[in-house]
Amino acid sequence: MTGPAPGWQHNYAIINGIQMHYAEQAPVRAGAPPQSQSAQHTAAGHGRGAVVFCHGFPMLWFSWHRQIAVIANAGYRVIAPSMRGMGQSEAPPEPEAYGVDAITADLVGLLDHCGIDKAIFVGIDFGAFAIQDLALRHPQRVQAIICLENPAAPHNPDKSPLTEYREMGEQHFLHIEYFREPPRADVELAAAPREFLFKVMWILSGAANYFDVFKHPPGTSYIDAMPEPPPLPWPWLSELELEFFVSEYSQSGFTGGLNWYRSMDIKWEQRKAFEGVQSQVPAWFIGSERDVDLEGFHGEDPIGLMRAIFPNLVDVKMIPDSGHMIALEAADELNEILLDYLSRITAE
Repeated sequence: MTGPAPGWQHNYAIINGIQMHYAEQAPVRAGAPPQSQSAQHTAAGHGRGAVVFCHGFPMLWFSWHRQIAVIANAGYRVIAPSMRGMGQSEAPPEPEAYGVDAITADLVGLLDHCGIDKAIFVGIDFGAFAIQDLALRHPQRVQAIICLENPAAPHNPDKSPLTEYREMGEQHFLHIEYFREPPRADVELAAAPREFLFKVMWILSGAANYFDVFKHPPGTSYIDAMPEPPPLPWPWLSELELEFFVSEYSQSGFTGGLNWYRSMDIKWEQRKAFEGVQSQVPAWFIGSERDVDLEGFHGEDPIGLMRAIFPNLVDVKMIPDSGHMIALEAADELNEILLDYLSRITAE
């Protein structure tokens, strides 16, 4: 595990009406001695720019712990928020609080709070959708977006996503349908956070086949639908790293994360005003060759979906043998690509 660097800070602020947690590391100058917290705040506005990492579910800010120091050491100010509803950020109980308007306001508010005019955003899963929405609505605050695994939010104009997933879930187990109606998933996952996180991180990885869960009938518990993983440590996850996720979700519960799914139709309605609108914000994409979302949830031409919204899609890279947990599974490969992309973005 890449341990916390001396420059890491954990901050809490009221942003967009909720308490938000974010981890931060100031840019590191070559040959500079370790900084005190006050010195870091003074240096925070300098460097090669700001990079904001946005996670999805069942991830946390900690999912980026192998990227934060690497990117800061390259001269960037790095901010990794706990997205609303997860980790140590506040979790409103109602799905209506997880719409596009609220999520983009969180990110704009975070920039304002940190004194950042414009940032490069890196997002995965729901975090990728969030930064895409931000680039469409507030392009003046976005220098570029780098999306991991998820190239475009669901945008079928004729049928809402939860309607589509309900129809799919009538045929076999589907996690989105299992999550849709509280409180079953909230209760079952909160009762066994370690078992759930242990299993779901494995089934989402490139070493497993996520679609095995489809062999189970509708109504199956998500925990029961997933196979038993091999014991830890895995090549990309240690006991200690898993324990961090377990500890955070044991305290927060899972309702906030599940509300990102339960609000899918709300977000779909809010995105209608931008149907057919293109963003000129430069976009970049990094995927995994064994990612479940790319393979099963974005149609036959996922990159084409992204390019239709972001015609300035500069580059696409695919990492072999990795799955959805790319920031942990393929940290070295991902960091190399991120550093290349960031260098090219700031050069332009």
